[in-house]
Amino acid sequence: MKPLPAVSVILLHNSIMKRHVLIFGLVGGILIAILQYTEYRFVIIEHSVELYSALVAILFAAFGIWLGLRITRSRETIRETVVVKEVSVPAEAPPLCPQHGSPADPRHHGRELEILTMVARGFSNREIATQLFVSENTVKTHCARAFDKLGAVRRTQAVLRGKELGLLP
Repeated sequence: MKPLPAVSVILLHNSIMKRHVLIFGLVGGILIAILQYTEYRFVIIEHSVELYSALVAILFAAFGIWLGLRITRSRETIRETVVVKEVSVPAEAPPLCPQHGSPADPRHHGRELEILTMVARGFSNREIATQLFVSENTVKTHCARAFDKLGAVRRTQAVLRGKELGLLP
């Protein structure tokens, strides 16, 4: 028989060596897996309460963060813009009533003067409202404004003051 060349001897030894390394590697891996499994079982059994508590804490923390972000999420923001505009005032303003600063011209009193005239004739708020086709509250509002401009508290005072200023006949 011929002696095998040196290269074939090395390959033969390498295949045996490779097989041994593979077997030892598989056995070592299986042993490590068994050890890890027993350690895992030990950790789970011994520390199950702590693990479940940590899991519940993580779930509640995640839910709290999600809920907090959802509640505090900014809604559509409405921004206000203030616009300043100059308005020209006519040079000739109507003459003012000397006591209260309201226009002395009866045309500027409008409804208030009309209602004051009806008050002077002795009509009640309900009768004035019926004749002018407005509500009683509207009549009361106009009366209050007229009384304020005339500096009166009662209807009789308002009529007397209106006559003094020449607003009523």
